[in-house]
Amino acid sequence: MAAVASADSWLYEQFNTDGPVRTDYDASGQQVAMLNLDRTSGAGFNSKEQYLFGEFTIQMKLIPGNSAGTVSCFYLTSGDDDGHDEIDMEFMGNETGNPVVLNTNVWASGDGKKEHQFNLWFDPSADYHTYTIIWNPTNIIFKVDGNVIRCFKRYPDLPYPNSKPMTLHATLWDGSYWATEKGKIPIDWSGAPFVVSYKSYSADACVSGSACPAGSDRSFYATACIGGVCHAGRDGWMSKQLDAAEWGTVRWAERSYMRYNYCNDGWRFPQGLPAECSRN
Repeated sequence: MAAVASADSWLYEQFNTDGPVRTDYDASGQQVAMLNLDRTSGAGFNSKEQYLFGEFTIQMKLIPGNSAGTVSCFYLTSGDDDGHDEIDMEFMGNETGNPVVLNTNVWASGDGKKEHQFNLWFDPSADYHTYTIIWNPTNIIFKVDGNVIRCFKRYPDLPYPNSKPMTLHATLWDGSYWATEKGKIPIDWSGAPFVVSYKSYSADACVSGSACPAGSDRSFYATACIGGVCHAGRDGWMSKQLDAAEWGTVRWAERSYMRYNYCNDGWRFPQGLPAECSRN
């Protein structure tokens, strides 16, 4: 059955925690989870359930000031083995006054290196902003404040994450070796502890191992999910495709804010760009 998190106590109902995680409530009664990063430890939380397809949304308020070297994440992963699947939204901190970079990526059967990176067009530390991943059998959609910025399409002959259940994670960690200007700018620990706040989490998703409801179209479920996993409505996220206006926001994001597209990186792929690059 579909999993839906409750707004007022989503953290402990839906997740396990790791490291220094604090909670509070905002003025509207929404639970806020705060991840801390210092020299000794990062922090995170990961879902108790595994999912196969769904729509996952959270609001985040990132680190103010100099956040260079830090990485704040909202992502799905099937594990850390060589053949894992993963869908990433990674927020790469920056020096004061420079834009935070959102790195989106998709891994399928251990095949990754499919990054699109965008400079955020607002200060993500000044207030909460909404980040969404929609994952269904035909495409993966990334949204910021309701605006679609990327769509990763499935092609029948190419790897795509469609069979391995994934756990949802949020983490804050030291990415000094990689995050800011390819590792040139490390964390300034004089600003620690660094804090990222999460709230208003929701998941409308296939829960791995759930039983299909009586009277459901099992032939449809069998083609869309594995062994008894069910979805929340075939007119919602499971069948979601971009319309013309949403493709327009993708073009707007690429034209105005994209800073890296793996399909333009011939140096990284000397034997030829990944096959999907010529089809999108």
